Amino acid sequence: MNGLNGVAVHLDDLRRTFGAVPALDGLDLHIEPGELVALLGPSGCGKTTALRVLAGLEDADSGRVLVDGKDITGLPANRRDMGMVFQAYSLFPHLTALQNVQFGLKLRRRAGGDRAAAMLDLVGISSHAGRYPHQLSGGQQQRVALARALAIEPQVLLLDEPLSALDAKVRVQLRDEIRRIQTEVGTTTLFVTHDQEEALAVADRVGVMRDGRLEQLAAPAEVYLRPASAFVADFVGLSNRLPGHVDGDTVTVLGARLPLVRPGATGPRVTALVRPESVGVVPDPDGAGRVLSTAFLGPTSRVTVEVGDSVVVAQVSGELLGRLPVGSPVRLDLRPVPVTLEE
Repeated sequence: MNGLNGVAVHLDDLRRTFGAVPALDGLDLHIEPGELVALLGPSGCGKTTALRVLAGLEDADSGRVLVDGKDITGLPANRRDMGMVFQAYSLFPHLTALQNVQFGLKLRRRAGGDRAAAMLDLVGISSHAGRYPHQLSGGQQQRVALARALAIEPQVLLLDEPLSALDAKVRVQLRDEIRRIQTEVGTTTLFVTHDQEEALAVADRVGVMRDGRLEQLAAPAEVYLRPASAFVADFVGLSNRLPGHVDGDTVTVLGARLPLVRPGATGPRVTALVRPESVGVVPDPDGAGRVLSTAFLGPTSRVTVEVGDSVVVAQVSGELLGRLPVGSPVRLDLRPVPVTLEE
């Protein structure tokens, strides 16, 4: 994280309702200078509303927006020093890529030629500076939109589902580019997405939202490996729901004793959320499990196994799949990775 060009952002007790539905319910979010925070959550959780309130495109019913320690809650969007990139590229069709990037600089009465060219080079599209939007692919257009947002040297960069309209391969490439550029430039960034892999890959911290509040705000590995709630564990990644019995700070699932992320559960009968990658599948003629289905996913594969009354999804190496034909008997080995209990 590079805070040289970044400023702190604080959303303080933001509340916003649409009719009787609370979009933001006392949201508190602090972003460190130069940090990239990704907001993740289901539709209607408030993540886009939070970004729009920060941008000045939406008014909060109450609460404050502070940037670099200054209260900007009452400022209109055009007086907030922010660069924005949306899902729709919103490029001017009659302007070239270079002219699109220069546009914001001209509005600020700044000579924009050198700066705009440098930004196109930064996003890796300088060779297309003279092309019009219709002559560019979706990924190239989004690179131009990113260059335009960065050209004005904003205090804060706002990215609202910027990659969701792109195909999978381009999305991964541009995702990695955004992270590289943000790290290099050091601009404080709020990234809103519904894509879990995207959020985990680009962010310094991930904020998982639910009903207008943050369920958890932590480093990607912490969110995935030590979710703060069953909602987070269920929403981020895949989980098997398996019956278990609590004994102190462990839970017994399918004969394996697993540590708990948060000990202290009451009641012996519980449902444990076990990640597919924590489940090993071993061909065994005496095994209690039977392979129901398999799916080859390249370097990894997914195997669905029936064990008693439970159906378990396991993630295994692609090369193992040939040893696990449908209907074959297997043994499941659960790795002693901390698990979360369903609430």
